[in-house]
Amino acid sequence: MKIFSSSCFRAAALLLAVFISAGCDQLPFNKTTSNALGNRPDLDCLIANDFYAVHFSTYVQPGKDEISKDAKAAFVPFCQKIPRAGKMFFTADLIDRDIRTIPIGIKIVEVEKTGQKGPDEFREIRTVAEIPSKLYPRGAVEAQAEIDKNGDYLLYLLIGEAIEEDDKFRVPLQVGVDPNALSMQQIALIAGGVTLLLLLILLAFWLVNRAKAARDND
Repeated sequence: MKIFSSSCFRAAALLLAVFISAGCDQLPFNKTTSNALGNRPDLDCLIANDFYAVHFSTYVQPGKDEISKDAKAAFVPFCQKIPRAGKMFFTADLIDRDIRTIPIGIKIVEVEKTGQKGPDEFREIRTVAEIPSKLYPRGAVEAQAEIDKNGDYLLYLLIGEAIEEDDKFRVPLQVGVDPNALSMQQIALIAGGVTLLLLLILLAFWLVNRAKAARDND
């Protein structure tokens, strides 16, 4: 019985360890933030499709009052969730060196969600900013735009002729939301962890009681 109990405990502990290691990167308090005054984006903000991947960051121009109070805290990088509207600066570091030899255009549009999946997930409302194609040999694609209201936006990196859908690299943006708010995926992850922990506790009690009953019968 002791061997059986020890084996079960090890299996349960291993299952919990795998669950935690797979999910911790999804939690907001596990993020590593880069230097807010540097040029590199938050390295945790990795956005990819089937062919391309970029490290992305967004900075919102702070007000004079914010700069006077704490200049360093005023220039904070965000990923795809941005707390307020205003003048924004976007940076995408190209991971694939091959596309550094291909002209890239930039387009920022306001959109609304359609409730569908895939390319039809958003419907474009208006174009906010558009930058003609050019080469970015150093791999740092930069853009700025005046986002005048909260809502959903798409930043497109139009790679080459952008004929194929995958060459229209999309970065969905949410403006006017709490960057630290938990997503539904993160909430589900936490709920699953709590449920698994409770099941492990119940399993432990069951094994202890069963072992005790076996000793009493002996």
